[in-house]
Amino acid sequence: MPSLNLAIARLVHTGTENFAIWVVNAPYPSGYVLHDCLWSEELNQAWIEWQQMFAGHSRLDISPSNKSKPLQLNSLSPTSGKKTSYSSRLMQYMGVNLWRWVFEGEILGSLERSRGIAMGQHTRLRFRLEIREPDLIALPWEIMQREPGQPAMSLSQHLLFSRTTSQVEPLSSSRTDQALNILLVLGEDENLQLEEEASILQQTLSGGNSIGSSSAGYAPCLVNTLVKPTPQQLISELETRTYNVFFYAGHGLPGPDGGFLFLQNDMTFNGMELAQALTRSDVKLAVFNACWGAQPFSDKNKAIAHSSLAEVLIRQGVPAVLGMRDEITDEESHSFIQTFALALRTRKPIDEAVAEGRKRLLTIYHFNQPAWTLPVLYLHPHFDGELLKSFDEGATEIPTTFIPGSANVSLRSLQVGGRSYLLKPGVTRIGRTKENDIVIREPSVSKRHAEILRRNNLNGDIQVQTYYLQDLSTYGTTWVLRSGGWEQIYRREVPLESGMHLKFGSTKSQTWEFRIEN
Repeated sequence: MPSLNLAIARLVHTGTENFAIWVVNAPYPSGYVLHDCLWSEELNQAWIEWQQMFAGHSRLDISPSNKSKPLQLNSLSPTSGKKTSYSSRLMQYMGVNLWRWVFEGEILGSLERSRGIAMGQHTRLRFRLEIREPDLIALPWEIMQREPGQPAMSLSQHLLFSRTTSQVEPLSSSRTDQALNILLVLGEDENLQLEEEASILQQTLSGGNSIGSSSAGYAPCLVNTLVKPTPQQLISELETRTYNVFFYAGHGLPGPDGGFLFLQNDMTFNGMELAQALTRSDVKLAVFNACWGAQPFSDKNKAIAHSSLAEVLIRQGVPAVLGMRDEITDEESHSFIQTFALALRTRKPIDEAVAEGRKRLLTIYHFNQPAWTLPVLYLHPHFDGELLKSFDEGATEIPTTFIPGSANVSLRSLQVGGRSYLLKPGVTRIGRTKENDIVIREPSVSKRHAEILRRNNLNGDIQVQTYYLQDLSTYGTTWVLRSGGWEQIYRREVPLESGMHLKFGSTKSQTWEFRIEN
């Protein structure tokens, strides 16, 4: 799917109201364009009035306001000719003027050509917006629309909208999932009846079907619930079972390191701690049914950079994070989650599933209510948004069939009391997490560190089996002992012979011996 990524940043040396907008990624070579612009007084006043009407958080300032005169909301004529409410006109005014501010000149040309390329490929354009200026993050970018009467970008049938961020940790390589495996965590919240809420959310996430059901073509959905766990219990659950979705409902507060989840009255879990737990467990999607998930932390009406929970998780390597930009009611949340989860079970990409949920909110609560604008999706810049793939689309797994005449091939730890592992006939995966065939729980070992591959060739009538070691580690820390000492294998594939010694991670880690026994 073609992708267009835009970034917006403040120009710090040219005045407080000067910004740069540029293309970070485009589906054609000449699409990388740049545009400088000023933050207008009209947009500044619209943002102030938006916060007064819709925001549940303290005011965030982009630039000092020099005027106090009311906005000319009637400058955008209602498409139906009917009289509309002030909230509806404010939302439309904000959406149209944000669009006009971003998509001007060459930036608009890049968008239109990218959409044309996507249409030529009979698919949609994946559009990602990176807000590098902290004071702009809280704005409702999802409502951008080209003209009154046209759908907002996040509701468009021709593109999939999400936010992203840069300076991210790399994604771990994980296997294709065929089912939703959800860890539902309910933290402390005096406004929730936790057991009742757990039952509602479990039914909502699974679509009301029996747990694990895959009827009517839906992917199976398994939901496991933790109510007010301790941090240790939460980490243990993530490390001992395989989940691809983490879902949190409960109280929380923004903070400089992603805020805090209140698991219990006196027990919190901050964003950085959660990020480490989720990346170690290879969770692909984190969902926060709370009003602070996509909110930046602020001090004296100024947002702190990279402080929202969604940004912290994405920067630490979580592939996808869905949070709320502001307060959302339980009824709105349940309506969104039900449609969103159902779309995921039909194997739609995460950004498409969010769009389905957003359209559901728009249908129920209408355009002049902010509910449909509240979900904010962040995707890692290197993640394609695919949570589940059908068997038709999924990668073919190498079958573990037995071939007559195969030797016993193993990898043996040479440390005292070390284990010996028989290798699989096809691919043996080595890494730190439990999804691997050989698990090495050392901090210098990557989640998916290396693979040992067996290839079968025929030399006349004789079958010849050869083995290869392939490095997949984050920093290329796979080692083979040669006559001259330890040789680092960086993103390469090298042949293996019986008796070779290997290391994974640090050169001070345990030594492994590769053995072939006929």
